[in-house]
Amino acid sequence: MANHQKDFLFVLIKSLSKSEKRQFKIFASRLETSSNTKFIELFNILDKSDAYDEKLILKSGSIKKVQLSNLKSYLYKQILVSIRLNIPSQNMRYQLREQIDFAAILYNKGLYKQSLKLLDKTKILALENDEKLMAYEIVEFEKLIESQYITRSIQGRADELVVQAKELNYRNTISSKLSNLSLQLYGIMLKTGYVKTDAEFTYIDDYFKKHISKFDEKKFGFREKYWFYNANLWRSFLVQDFLSCYKYALKWVTLFYDNPNMIYLNPVFFLKGNHYLLESLYMLKYKTKFKKYLDLLEETIKDSRFPVNDNIASLSFLYVYNNKLNLHILEGTFAESEYLIPEVLHKLKMHTDHLDEHHEMLFYYKFASIYFGNEKYAESIFYLEKIINNKNLSMREDLMCFARLLCLIAHYELGKDYYLENQLKNTYKFLLKMNDLHEVQKEIIKFLKNLNSIYPTDIKKEFIKMRTRFVELEQNTYEKRAFLYLDIISWLESKIENCKISIIIKEKAKQNNR
Repeated sequence: MANHQKDFLFVLIKSLSKSEKRQFKIFASRLETSSNTKFIELFNILDKSDAYDEKLILKSGSIKKVQLSNLKSYLYKQILVSIRLNIPSQNMRYQLREQIDFAAILYNKGLYKQSLKLLDKTKILALENDEKLMAYEIVEFEKLIESQYITRSIQGRADELVVQAKELNYRNTISSKLSNLSLQLYGIMLKTGYVKTDAEFTYIDDYFKKHISKFDEKKFGFREKYWFYNANLWRSFLVQDFLSCYKYALKWVTLFYDNPNMIYLNPVFFLKGNHYLLESLYMLKYKTKFKKYLDLLEETIKDSRFPVNDNIASLSFLYVYNNKLNLHILEGTFAESEYLIPEVLHKLKMHTDHLDEHHEMLFYYKFASIYFGNEKYAESIFYLEKIINNKNLSMREDLMCFARLLCLIAHYELGKDYYLENQLKNTYKFLLKMNDLHEVQKEIIKFLKNLNSIYPTDIKKEFIKMRTRFVELEQNTYEKRAFLYLDIISWLESKIENCKISIIIKEKAKQNNR
């Protein structure tokens, strides 16, 4: 996956499309500099290389070690300039920024009225597209020109600009405060994880109410609503209120569908909103709604108006395929989902420089879950061990934890008793180090540890007993999320009823037809 220790210039060159490379070479050929041939040669060397190798660059002979650092910086800048000159015209933010730059050129040439006319047109366009920060920047620029008393503008112009500046500043301040709250809640999530006790719940709830109480949703425009829903969503995730997660994620996504031009102007926010909506529906096991919104997301991404770039392509792949796998897991259609695994592995390689390692491991866990559901335990263990042996998942210890627990159950199914005993010890040590040992994890370890000492005739009774215990735990707000990672209740039911786990999950999915 993405290795952020790679050379930045090399990664940038490898991210270029064929057309972008062609455009850069045309652009570079026009530059009249003494180092022209050297930086084009450096570009060609890196473009043809599979990995960044300084020795290979210096072997060319024309580039000296002492020149390399400055040459790389210069090439990096020129590539960005070339891309900037060829950005698609439908990108509204670039259009607005370009018009502001043009207005600045006119102002510097003393063409004040032309500058003001262009700024006024651009301001209208910015407001139509809810780009209030740019609109505020334009108003401040207009005030600068008018304050010099050089245009003899119509009477009342000063008052008009002051009112606009105050209104835009007020709205931008609300957006800023709401985005700060959203980011702070996300920071709490990364630092402490989901709430585990009533005391933690009360702290988050009080913290949220204190910061949100001053705002009136009825007065919000698009951007303020977006950040309001965003902050409410993170609060809901933190306290594990999945119904509230669904409520605010749906408001977030509906906001975009009600303002379709915003989908194309803010595609990343649109994609993330859909991801959180699908995640909350998965947590609630609302299969019908899940499929509806996944189909709608795919349809929107395929729309010719939907923006295309490397970042959006990677996020689209991540969210669509992650949720395609989730749908199969939700429905228990494990056999039907196996075709997706080689497809995802291929696309992971394509997007390797744009996705972090956590997302790769998350896909591996889903592969393992699918193979487990298909009773292909060796294949399941293969992907689980990739997660367990990864030393860089400190940010997602929960993923590591459930990978170990699922691996234990897979080894039990394979009848590898000796290996199971070692796994039990290692998993228990890992969970103790995590300092995050929930009742669900304790019960799973205790249950698996005792299985080998139970008479074969009593095993079914033990399965029934443990199912009762886990059903009880599933009702606990602070324990229920564990069952979304590891559906141990369905596994126990499959052992009790002596049938495949996929059949159990399919039957549950039929009954839960929301």
